[in-house]
Amino acid sequence: HQMLKRLWYLFVSFGGCVLAVVTMGTYSVLLFASTLVFMLLVCSVSPRHVHSWVFGIQMLWQTSWHLLIQYKEYYLHEPVSIRLFLAVSSTMLLTQRITSVSMDVQEERVILPFHISRQRRAWVLFLPLCSYILNFTTLLGGPLCSYSQFVSLIEGISLSPPPNPLGVVSLKVMQVLLLESVRHCLVYFLKLHAFDPSDSSVLCGILCAWGLAVDLRIRYYSHWRISECLNNAAGLGFWASFSGSSPNWSGLSDGDPWAIETSSRVSEFARRWNTTTASWMRRLVFLRCKTFPLLMTFGFSAWWHGLHLGHFVGFLSWAATVKADYKIHRHFQPKLTTTWRKLLYTCFSWINTQMIITCVVVVVEFRDMSGLRLLSATYLGLFPLLNITLLFIL
Repeated sequence: HQMLKRLWYLFVSFGGCVLAVVTMGTYSVLLFASTLVFMLLVCSVSPRHVHSWVFGIQMLWQTSWHLLIQYKEYYLHEPVSIRLFLAVSSTMLLTQRITSVSMDVQEERVILPFHISRQRRAWVLFLPLCSYILNFTTLLGGPLCSYSQFVSLIEGISLSPPPNPLGVVSLKVMQVLLLESVRHCLVYFLKLHAFDPSDSSVLCGILCAWGLAVDLRIRYYSHWRISECLNNAAGLGFWASFSGSSPNWSGLSDGDPWAIETSSRVSEFARRWNTTTASWMRRLVFLRCKTFPLLMTFGFSAWWHGLHLGHFVGFLSWAATVKADYKIHRHFQPKLTTTWRKLLYTCFSWINTQMIITCVVVVVEFRDMSGLRLLSATYLGLFPLLNITLLFIL
């Protein structure tokens, strides 16, 4: 059992190293340097202070590369290597994993075995940690799981192999194909009815911007499903179920597209979107911040995503509209006394949510002033402004 477990740890960590080198080339050093520094900090800093050191050094390292990308794009006007983009994106995911472990150590949810001999320490401590950080199934796309959950999954595979994942992987591949089919139809429609500010109506502009945002979101949904397929194919993400029930492969997931898109409140959408990252930010910032926790959480999200102008405008607007959503819902909820009122409120609330999320997605994904210009030309920017105005009125 111990030998099989070690082989699994070696398999996922070696696979991660190979994947990093093949996809990122020399930029894979970003990941290896972060992993090495994290190991040194875990061994040399007390559990009480390890998180502060890990968080500070890792975010400084990640931010320096984000600023390098901005320097190349906006100052030198040079094309940025796709390998560098991949490495920085993977570093962002690695930041999630190592800070998750450092918080576990600080809060004593994970007790690292430093008392054992040096020979055994390599197998019992360093190998599982390296496997968790450089796991090839989550290296490029997530989702985030805790260190304890990862160890439990590997233990489960070693003790009793999960059922054949072919069925669930095939189903998720079909979901990806369906999502991409919808996306390609949407792109075809957008090209056919391209928005022209001087010639198109306001409604046409709003629908085109909304379609563009849906297209961008579907890319994320497909990416998440592909990541789930990779994890499931490797045997990860399976939870033992009661006898007679179907196998549960939902242990590693970033969210259900249908549940996300049918959210009728901005705050509900925020909780459901990229659930593992949302939970990580809640634990890292929201629960630890005593002053303006919501604003600080979304502000940190802008920092973590890359410090572009669009990131600050998008995430801070999202924070304000989430706060407004709580106020608006609390104000109107007692007045929804009949079924038709509740239905009407839900419909308007869903449209409002879709328009606000469209604004956030467009600004964040475009990153620069072009996203703000599009919202101005289509008048979509009025939706978050109206919600923020209601926040102060109510």
